[in-house]
Amino acid sequence: MADKTAPLAGEYVRKSAGFRSWIETDNPDVRFVAEPGRYHLYVSRNCPWSHRTALVRELKGLQDVISMDVLGYRRSDDNEWVFRPEIEGCTIDRVNGASGMREIYRIADPDYPGSATVPVVLDKETGSIVSNESAEIIRMFNTAFNAWVSEPDLDLYPSHLRDDIDASNDWTYQQLNNGVYRAGFAESQEAYELAFDDVFAALDRLEAILNENAFLCGDQLTEADVRVFVTLFRFDPVYFIRFKCNKTMIETGYSQLWSYLKRLYKTPGFAESTNLDHIKNGYFGRSGNEIVPRGWGNDYLAKLAR
Repeated sequence: MADKTAPLAGEYVRKSAGFRSWIETDNPDVRFVAEPGRYHLYVSRNCPWSHRTALVRELKGLQDVISMDVLGYRRSDDNEWVFRPEIEGCTIDRVNGASGMREIYRIADPDYPGSATVPVVLDKETGSIVSNESAEIIRMFNTAFNAWVSEPDLDLYPSHLRDDIDASNDWTYQQLNNGVYRAGFAESQEAYELAFDDVFAALDRLEAILNENAFLCGDQLTEADVRVFVTLFRFDPVYFIRFKCNKTMIETGYSQLWSYLKRLYKTPGFAESTNLDHIKNGYFGRSGNEIVPRGWGNDYLAKLAR
């Protein structure tokens, strides 16, 4: 990955999250205290950042502790996430009765200047947004509610692996998780080619790691695997075509990554939090009138489940 202090001309730059509070367990004086039933998660199954949070909610057994609503897989004409309960797998807003995320952000902060993104953790008692930063949400889900979850012993960020996990997260985010977006949304050839090279350098590096290890950090599932899974799952059906990352597919070019992807998909919680129909329709139908490819449908899921 190139070492640079400023983006290239035409390079896609992701905006930072605007809400960065934490839910805590040991301090009753903090604003957001961990309690069952108090918090609500908003996601879109299309969005990989949302996918991370829904996946950890499944893995930890938070379904009865943190409620969740699912927005449509496609944004509106004015680029807003909206509720589409007529779509299978989507819901209404069961907390505020809002039509989309912009209304929820305005309830939390009428003057919020940023984009109304997902995922969002909402405090139902106050109407406040706790966080819209997926990396921090999954950390909260990992430990803050352990008194009530069904899998309290599952630790996705164990103390003895934290340095390795943080290091893995740093390069996989820049080169792969966000790298595919840097390729897909680049507005210059130079920026696209830099991102393209980063993506496949990351895949090569992951392949080498998995040739020696079952997981990315140590011998157990961690948040590093969760974060990589959501991108790997989308790679062949979406990023290879849509984001012009068309050098090599995971299935045909990376035997260790393909085996790893299948193994994760068959782990309880992964398939349950994944909706390929929402993903394909969301990425390929962005303007509302684009053709959604038929390939990589149920046959893709069947191959992962073998």
